[in-house]
Amino acid sequence: MKRLLFVFTVLLLTGTTEVYSQGWLEKVAKKTAKRVEERSKKKVEDKVNEAADKTVDKAFGKAEDAVTGKGNNGGNDTGGNDGEAATESTVGGNEKMIPKSLEMTYAKSDFVPGDEIIFEDDLVNEQMGEFPSQWDLLQGNAEVASINGVKCINLEAGATTTLVPLMKDMKNYLPDVFTIEFDYWVNNYTETHKIPSQNYTLGLYDKNGRKVMGLQFAEGNVYWSYTSASGDGRYGNVAQKEKIDSWSHMAISFNKRAFKAYINGVRVANVPSMAVPASMKIYNTSWRDHRTLITNIRIAKGAVPLYDRMMSDGKFITYGITFDVGKSVIKPESMGEINRIVKLMTENPDLKFSVEGHTDSTGNAANNQTLSEARSKAIVDKLVEMGIAADRLASAGKGQANPIADNATDEGRAKNRRVEFVKI
Repeated sequence: MKRLLFVFTVLLLTGTTEVYSQGWLEKVAKKTAKRVEERSKKKVEDKVNEAADKTVDKAFGKAEDAVTGKGNNGGNDTGGNDGEAATESTVGGNEKMIPKSLEMTYAKSDFVPGDEIIFEDDLVNEQMGEFPSQWDLLQGNAEVASINGVKCINLEAGATTTLVPLMKDMKNYLPDVFTIEFDYWVNNYTETHKIPSQNYTLGLYDKNGRKVMGLQFAEGNVYWSYTSASGDGRYGNVAQKEKIDSWSHMAISFNKRAFKAYINGVRVANVPSMAVPASMKIYNTSWRDHRTLITNIRIAKGAVPLYDRMMSDGKFITYGITFDVGKSVIKPESMGEINRIVKLMTENPDLKFSVEGHTDSTGNAANNQTLSEARSKAIVDKLVEMGIAADRLASAGKGQANPIADNATDEGRAKNRRVEFVKI
């Protein structure tokens, strides 16, 4: 009897074990299959991302500003430096500084320059040593200077100098959607402080002259501070490494209530809600013998979607593609606008454009014609490099023959220096 009970018990346990084992194996099999599926998906995604990265790297491999460490300083129609690509930013100073293409940085930027120029000063026609004619002085001293062949405004060192652009209504000229851009010079690090040795501030003010936003930069950090009408304050800072002994590009955008700021294509401030500013000031707050230099200042009304402009006019005009003065080298800060055009043409595969370059009347007409042809071709070449089929594009230089504004004024000349994408 005991033997039979033992056998029965063994059979019962064995059966239970087999049932348990089968259930457990099924669960393991399901988990394993799911894990395999997830890992397979990740592998595919990794491969796709890797391929995309290689494509991007290849597309920008021939960019003039591709590698950090070597810079050619120079100006352009709206400012900048030719060939420098060492700019990196860190948040809190904790990220590793990895050299990369400045052009690629701009290509990833979400900054879009305004379409309608309100104010522009490239200082090309200014006299050395004189006060810049398109500005007013509120305090301190400033004069037209030159560094590495680029004309600029030198704000006096050792004291606060404040400049404002000359406008018809000095207290109310900024629309509710606008962009501001300019280039500023960054000195070499001082032995004492180990930081760039000057301090710039851009101030935005409401119609009553109350300071709405202050943006302080070029001391190794960017500080922003916003004060509401009720007195509530917000502020922040981002560690920022600019190019040393060279020009850096500052850009800000405001869209009805949202404020963003960028240095060399890298966003350094993002304030989702603030009061609408009406005017601006640029000033230095240095207290030593510093170089405080700015050039290529532009204020523009906010951008309209490219497709909307193209559909209403059969073309669109862009001021966001810029060049070195007298050259056909596309500046890195143009990549945000070029990316918008690539996106437009990718999403609308039937679109074909004639890319037409225009200049103002400054200089020799024959040279302007040649220059506009070279610039148009450079834009087409860049778009083809970015993946747009060559048979969808044509280039045409128009020189100074087709002005859309008065070449006798600075604002008019700025509007005439443009690129048109005409639908064909």
